[in-house]
Amino acid sequence: MAIIITGSIAYDYLMSFPGYFKDQILPDKLDTISLSFLVDTMVKQRGGVAPNIAYTMALLGEKPKLMATVGDDFDEYRRWLEDRGIDTQNVRKVEGKFTASFFVNTDLSNNQIASFYTGAMADSASLSISDLNGEADYVVISPNDPTAMRKYVRECCDLKIPYLYDPSQQVARNPHEDLREGVECAAALFANEYEFELLQKHTGISAEKMIAGIPLVVVTLAEKGAAVYSDGKKFEIGIVPTDHIVDPTGVGDAFRGGFLRGYRLGLDSQICGQMGALAATYCLEQKGTQNHFYTAQEFIRRYRQHFDDQGALDILIEK
Repeated sequence: MAIIITGSIAYDYLMSFPGYFKDQILPDKLDTISLSFLVDTMVKQRGGVAPNIAYTMALLGEKPKLMATVGDDFDEYRRWLEDRGIDTQNVRKVEGKFTASFFVNTDLSNNQIASFYTGAMADSASLSISDLNGEADYVVISPNDPTAMRKYVRECCDLKIPYLYDPSQQVARNPHEDLREGVECAAALFANEYEFELLQKHTGISAEKMIAGIPLVVVTLAEKGAAVYSDGKKFEIGIVPTDHIVDPTGVGDAFRGGFLRGYRLGLDSQICGQMGALAATYCLEQKGTQNHFYTAQEFIRRYRQHFDDQGALDILIEK
C-alpha cells in the first residue's frame, strides 16, 4: 500500500532586518525605488508542502513516497528525508535549476518583504502518476505548479486512484475550471476556513454539495480547531493547547500528516482529526516546518492527556 505525496519541495531562507522598512521608503519616490537591506541573521530551512506532510507521517510510522521535481542543490535534503524513512525515488532532479526557494526578510514590526523562486517546481508537470506502474493506491495533490496539479487530478481520475485534493494557497491562482475538476473527482478535500469559502466562490459548488459529494472533507479553523465531515456526520475537533507558540509556519501541513496517518490506519474521523490537532501543536512549538520530533510513545502519551482514544492509538506502536 503506497501513498504518494505530490506538491512543492522548497528551501526557506528566513532573514531579519534590525530596523523598520517604513523608515527606508520614500512615498514620493516609489516609481524609482531602490533598496538594499543589510540583515543580521539568516536561517535556511527545509520546507515545501509535500515533505512537510511526509515528515509528520514518517514520525508516526508511515512510509510516504514523494513525487516532485527539485534542483541541483537537493542532495543534502534528499539524504535527510531518506534518513527519516521518506521515499524520494520519485523525486526528479532538474539539471541547471535550483530547488524552489522562498526568501523572506522580516523587520522589527514583523513586516515582511518576500520573494518566491519557482525553480525546478515549474517542471513538475513532466512527472506522471501513470509512470508509477501501479505503485500508488492513494495520492495527495497539494500546492504545486498549476499545470501539474491539473495533470495529476486527471490521471488519478482516469486510473481510478483515490486522491486527497489540497489546493491550499493555489486556490487564488489555479484556473477556476481546474479547481472544479479537482473537487468533483476527489476522495477527500482539505482546506482552511478562508480557502474553503474561496473554493466555493471559484468552483460554483456550495459547501453543502461538496460535503455531500466528497467522502471526506476537512476544514481547519485555526484556534477554533477543525471540522471533519464524513459518513454523513460532522466531527468537531478541538485544539491541543500549548504554553509556548514559536512559529505557525507549517502547522497546517503537520495537521494533514497526523490526520492522514490515522486515516491510513483505519481509525475513525474523530481520532484522525485529534491526531492532526496534536501533530499541529508539536509543529507550532518549534521554529521551522520539520524541526519538531517525538516518538510514537510520546505522541500517544500526550494525546491521552487531552483525548480519549480507548486504546486505538496502540496500533502506532504495534505497526
